[in-house]
Amino acid sequence: MKISIITATYNSEKTLEVCMSSVINQTYDSIEYIIIDGNSKDNTNSIIKASADKYNYIKWISEADKGIYDALNKGIKMATGDAIGFVHSDDYLASNTIIAEIVESFKTEHVDGVYGDLHYVSFENPDTIVRNWISQPFKSKLLNRGWMPAHPTLFLKRKIYLEKGLFNLDYKIAADYDFILRIFQSNAYSFYYLPKVITKMRVGGASNQSIKSIILKTKEDYRATKFNKLNFPLKVVLSKNLSKIPQWFKK
Repeated sequence: MKISIITATYNSEKTLEVCMSSVINQTYDSIEYIIIDGNSKDNTNSIIKASADKYNYIKWISEADKGIYDALNKGIKMATGDAIGFVHSDDYLASNTIIAEIVESFKTEHVDGVYGDLHYVSFENPDTIVRNWISQPFKSKLLNRGWMPAHPTLFLKRKIYLEKGLFNLDYKIAADYDFILRIFQSNAYSFYYLPKVITKMRVGGASNQSIKSIILKTKEDYRATKFNKLNFPLKVVLSKNLSKIPQWFKK
């Protein structure tokens, strides 16, 4: 089973080497690594090129884009793997064996998607866990309670993107939530919860940088719940936000 991993970058020189190393050092060897850079002005491209020159499974482009979801869409279009996952430039995979474990889950559980747990970690000291997102096995009723899997941990068979389309660029922050609602509401796909930390995410991402971003994300979450016809959209969004509170205390 071939896995395509996509990283979107823009002026990511501070964190990119750790991110890329976490993919390059995986024990699983059937990986296609795709890096989509948004025409960075710092040393990002030099870092990418140094590894791409060493490893022929790394594909990359650098050009202006319309934001992270546009970059991820470009990566999905380039992907040739049986399944696709994302490792954002501020993030890194939690262990060197985690892709092998994800592949094993695909094979033994006969599913279309695998997701797991996520650690938010300190930007300066990644050993410090700031927030612990422990997920759970999927049940359709969870969507109306504001539940979603942690998107950075979600690996999906490529056929899902071919059948359901890409990220909607009308959303600036919540395109991943909109996409998750689209696919998790479908009876055509099955998902498996792998109860392990898949991804470590440095705090300070696009969706939690400021009050302005939080307000925009809340508005977009509400629009996504309405568009995807969830019951009582306002209640869903409120539940979604409240469900994050315990994550700050599970260290």
